[in-house]
Amino acid sequence: MRVEKSEDWTLVIKPKSNLLDFQLKQLWEYRDLLFLLVRRDIVTVYKQTLLGFFWFILPPILNTLTYFIIFGLIAKVSTDGTNPILFYLTGVISWGYFADCINRTSTTFRTNASIFGKVYFPRIIVPISSVASALVKFAIQIGLLIAVVCYFYFTENNVFPQFKYIWLLPIIIILMAFYGLAIGIIISSLTTKYRDLSNLVPFAVSLLMYATPVIYPSSIIPEKFKWIIQINPLTPLIESFRFIFLGSDQISWWQLIYCFVFTIVLFVIGLVLFNKTEKTFMDTV
Repeated sequence: MRVEKSEDWTLVIKPKSNLLDFQLKQLWEYRDLLFLLVRRDIVTVYKQTLLGFFWFILPPILNTLTYFIIFGLIAKVSTDGTNPILFYLTGVISWGYFADCINRTSTTFRTNASIFGKVYFPRIIVPISSVASALVKFAIQIGLLIAVVCYFYFTENNVFPQFKYIWLLPIIIILMAFYGLAIGIIISSLTTKYRDLSNLVPFAVSLLMYATPVIYPSSIIPEKFKWIIQINPLTPLIESFRFIFLGSDQISWWQLIYCFVFTIVLFVIGLVLFNKTEKTFMDTV
């Protein structure tokens, strides 16, 4: 009688039972891959460049100066008595992280099709690594912001950092990350079938910025249009970020709760679409 030896497999790949089977446990099992992808994103972007590391802080500086000249000096848009340099810098840095999350994750399937078709790993790791690598740049830019805030704090009298609310900063960053990730994976899932949607992403991100109090305070918006700002989940995040570092704007706890609920719902929708798309995207991408 022939006895077959049982084989000890190191990995068993099973199909997902349903669209809500997110298999998030595998993210921890593939944490080394996540770390390598984050390192790749950080190193390769600025490798063999003249300025190297300074590309982390140069864009927000240039954007701040641009907005200061156009909206501060020429258009004379009010910043509610807040130092305009700091006002624009906080808006540019906080918005920049959210925009990075969308731009980096919205092309997940199209830019990684060759890898997805050759080797197995949890696909959601790729957009998560993009958000994590953007977080490294964001942390460096926050360091720049702290340095500039300290300079104006000791040279002027209209900067009032609310560092007693610094505990709120990680929550704001997490909400920004998940909101940007949710939108990014939804766009990435849709563009596998409707490729022309990718052409609308830069325009839509720019339009969303102007519907968010990034380069202007919400107080200057006419009453009949304020509802647009108030239903925008990014509004409480940008304003709370600015409040912590400058003492301007305000924290709306109800809006933060609304942002939290909206982000969770949108993230779950994004994961469902992502799960559905990854099963068949190789046939359409």
